[in-house]
Amino acid sequence: MKRLLIFVALSWSASLAAAPPQGFEQRVETLRKAVGVPGVSISIVEDGKVTMAKGFGAKRLGSPDPVGPDTLFSTGSTGKAVTVAALATLVDQGKIGWDDKVVDHLTWFQMYDPWVTREMTVRDLLVHRSGLGLGAGDLLFVPDAKASRAESVRRLRYIKPATSFRSGFAYDNVLYMVAGQLIEAVTGETFEKYVAEHVFKPAGMLHSTSDEDIRLTRPDRAQPHARLGGAIRGIGQQQVLNEREGLGRNAAPAGGLAVSANDMARWLLIQLAHGKLPEGEGRLFSEAASKEMWTPVVFQPIDELPPALAAAVPNFSTYALGWDVQDYKGEKIIMHGGFVWGFKTAVVLIPRRNVGFSIAINSEDGVLINGLLYELLDHYLGKPNEDWPAAWMAYKQELVANATKSLSVQTAKRAKVGPSLAPARYAGRYVDPWYGPIDVAATDGRLAIDFHHTRGMKGRLDHWQYDTFVTRFDDPTIEPAYVTFALDADGKVDRVTMKAVSPTADFSYDYQDLLFTPAKAQQ
Repeated sequence: MKRLLIFVALSWSASLAAAPPQGFEQRVETLRKAVGVPGVSISIVEDGKVTMAKGFGAKRLGSPDPVGPDTLFSTGSTGKAVTVAALATLVDQGKIGWDDKVVDHLTWFQMYDPWVTREMTVRDLLVHRSGLGLGAGDLLFVPDAKASRAESVRRLRYIKPATSFRSGFAYDNVLYMVAGQLIEAVTGETFEKYVAEHVFKPAGMLHSTSDEDIRLTRPDRAQPHARLGGAIRGIGQQQVLNEREGLGRNAAPAGGLAVSANDMARWLLIQLAHGKLPEGEGRLFSEAASKEMWTPVVFQPIDELPPALAAAVPNFSTYALGWDVQDYKGEKIIMHGGFVWGFKTAVVLIPRRNVGFSIAINSEDGVLINGLLYELLDHYLGKPNEDWPAAWMAYKQELVANATKSLSVQTAKRAKVGPSLAPARYAGRYVDPWYGPIDVAATDGRLAIDFHHTRGMKGRLDHWQYDTFVTRFDDPTIEPAYVTFALDADGKVDRVTMKAVSPTADFSYDYQDLLFTPAKAQQ
């Protein structure tokens, strides 16, 4: 991995700023090249005006086609706030209420616990307090699902909770998919159509889309990139990822949007204006809805960071309706990050300063986003400039070193024992109640696994130790996993469990939530 260059600190004003930092564009370009990010899209608004909507670099690695102000970037979970805005338009029309029971509008909705089913409100869908575990259900759409959104929502009834209802915070995506289905039930329109007609169109965000089919027809779109081939994802050479059809379609309400710099600037202006449209006439949503969006509902746990990043640790961290609400050096910040394979995004609002900005990249190198994010915060808050990119890069290098060491330790200590059975005796169909079926096949003394509801998710099973195997899928972008077969007293496979090999695997690979049992036993 290329080391981050040592940057000469630019002389950025420590006074309250009314414009982007002096030399900011060159700063972005220098950092982009140093980190190795193919393309960047940045929007900045101040006091009701757009002061930057600009692209840097290329849409695709090795291509001369530059990123422009209308180039679409997939923005991941920052789109949750757009789903909330779509719901807000229905609240303003009196068609739903934030505290309405979900089953009153989506009659077939069902959670694992009948009481939770009855009590779940629209607000509960949006604030990650349902009792589901972190990322529970994400394998219904990660990385490329065959099941429809409606089918994924129907399978919620089989996902066991990790905690009691409303007892704490655990980030999920699947309940935003429920919110999308609720919009369809109330309006009679698909989520994609409703967002296009009732959010993007009135907002003047005419390049943006939540429809994957439409995004893939737009020539002015960035291509996804990731570092693959190393011991863990995130190290090694930058590679262009395939744009698999279906990626994002199932989970569009949770983060399947594509937005340009120009359109993101309009979104920032609308948020800071509490729903008023930039031209000064009309509203996207009401002042009351805006207040609800930014009102904290659930406390989030605060992660520890090393001393060099101590200033980035908030005193409080909460979740509102599609937004994180926390503090930074005494100032309230409204923000949200987004990640979808090959892209990362951050959207930040500083309400008291009437400033907002977004940073999107077509790779997974979060060092650039974090570095620029905190430099911009310091600039607009009038704080002394710090070398944030260098601090975040050092932290990433530490995480990578610890992860690779952990993998080495796992390899060194594995027992050269097993397997207990001949390959053919592991073969068969196994079923998880919420994911569905997988097949384990034995051919020429080798085992292979196939996840039927996920495109490209199949591969060899290589023996690891005892009755645990490791699968590195044919699609190298899918996280490898340990697959463990548990035997009953008769020496037959009783159940199959999984966990990610990499200690840094994204939480959406929620292998640990799967519990497969033989299909015949379920008949």
